[in-house]
Amino acid sequence: MTLHSLPLFVRLNGRPVILVGDGEAAAPKRRLLERAGAIVVGEDHPDARLAIVADDDEAVTRLKARGVLVNAVDRPELCDFTLPAIVDRAPVLVAIGTGGVSAGLAAAVRQRLEAVLPASLGRLAEALHGARAALRAALPDGGARRRAISAALAPGAALDPLADYDGRDAAEAVLAGAATTGVVRLELASRDPDDLTLRQARLLAAADRVTHRADVPAAILDRVRADAAREQCDEAPTHGTGLTVDIGMRS
Repeated sequence: MTLHSLPLFVRLNGRPVILVGDGEAAAPKRRLLERAGAIVVGEDHPDARLAIVADDDEAVTRLKARGVLVNAVDRPELCDFTLPAIVDRAPVLVAIGTGGVSAGLAAAVRQRLEAVLPASLGRLAEALHGARAALRAALPDGGARRRAISAALAPGAALDPLADYDGRDAAEAVLAGAATTGVVRLELASRDPDDLTLRQARLLAAADRVTHRADVPAAILDRVRADAAREQCDEAPTHGTGLTVDIGMRS
C-alpha cells in the first residue's frame, strides 16, 4: 500500500517561512507558524524553503519556480505539503492528515483523540526519556529493551499510554515486565488487517523478524514494525534471534 504523502515533523524554530496573504485565511496559519517558533517572512525572503500561500495562485507559481515547497490554502492540487490537524501533548504530537481531501474529517478525528489521550501523556514520554540510560544499562540488547518497553506500554500494563500516568518510575515499570522471545506463529483466517486481534497486532508491532507465506497480503504486512526484518518462506522457522513472528493463512 503506497502513501500519498510522507508525514514529517519539521523543526521551524528560528527559521524563516513565507506567508502570502492576510485576513481570515492567513491568520490561523500565522498563529500556527509562530507557535512552532518560525519567523514569518514575505515572499522575497531569500533563505525561506517553505511557504504558505492563502490567496495568490501566481505567488504559488513564482515560489515553486524558486524551489520553495508550498502549501496553497484550500487548494490541495497545488500543494507540495499539507498541514495536519494536531493533538498536542508535548512532547508528544499527533498529526492527522487527509492529503487535503477533508479538513473537516481531520478535525473530527482530532476531537475524538483529544478526548482519548490523557493530559499526562507528555509526562509519560518525558519519564521514558529519563529512563533511557537505566534501561540501556539493564537491557543492553536493543531488541530485548524494545520488547520490554512495548510490554510496559501495552493496554492495561503499567505504563499504558491511554491511562493517566501516575508518576511511577518508568525504568522500574519496564524492567518488571516480561518480554516475549522465540518464534510465535500466527495463522490468520482473514486477509483484512482490521480483523487482527489485539494480541496479533501487538506481536506484529513488536517483532524483530517476520516470516510469512507468499499468500499473506501486503495489507497485513503493512502492520509490521517498519524496521523489522522480513522474509518470505515456504515453512515456518524453528528458531530465531529475539522475537520472530511467522504468518500464514488458513486454507
